[in-house]
Amino acid sequence: MTEKQLARLLREVKAGRLSVADAVERLRELPFEDLGFAKVDTHRELRTGFPEVIYCAGKTVEQVLEIAGRIAARHRVALATRCSPEMYEAAKEAFADVAWHEKARILVIGKPPRPSPRAKPVAVVTAGTADVPVAEEAAVTAETMGCRVERVFDVGVAGLHRLLRHREKLRQAKAIIVVAGMEGALASVVGGLVSVPVIAVPTSVGYGASFEGLSALLTMLNSCAAGVAVMNIDNGFGAGYFAAVLVRGERRRK
Repeated sequence: MTEKQLARLLREVKAGRLSVADAVERLRELPFEDLGFAKVDTHRELRTGFPEVIYCAGKTVEQVLEIAGRIAARHRVALATRCSPEMYEAAKEAFADVAWHEKARILVIGKPPRPSPRAKPVAVVTAGTADVPVAEEAAVTAETMGCRVERVFDVGVAGLHRLLRHREKLRQAKAIIVVAGMEGALASVVGGLVSVPVIAVPTSVGYGASFEGLSALLTMLNSCAAGVAVMNIDNGFGAGYFAAVLVRGERRRK
């Protein structure tokens, strides 16, 4: 249930168009819905501003569809991350409005809100092409939550002139997500160029001594640039979500 839906329900009770008993019945499953294998948090959008997100890895196709159906029935959009092609094929048959973002491995059911074309964007920046899948997970998450997104890919420190060409675009962003593997230095470089929050995402891209992203993670955690926050390895979803929260908070303050 959303904040608007709850307010509408209360107005109906106040106006006498809905009995207290009927209102209680509608609210009965507000905290969560117990499916046995999962307890779907139907209250999350009311608390946090966005519905529960489905993490598909480790779940069966049937479990994902069941959870997605319960969320989609109550909310404008259902978002599923780390989704397999098989899950998408099954979702196409089960739901009328499905979008599949293959690189991001994200499934979106329903219609995400459209951002204003005048809204300042979230910039998603990658060091290399190999970082794009994690970057796309971040970008699609932020877009699904109503953000305008600008993509700046393959501008790592090995060819710094490529990044500098986009300086103005970075300065116009509301927040910047920097996705990098190998040594992960790009987040510090970007953090030294801009006055907006930088959300660093280390990826598991690199040779043996990168330790599947640990090297980039430690570099980002030890950044000498102020204003850099760090996500877990390969956590593009977390970066996109956090960027959307920052943007939403800024809109509310205006």
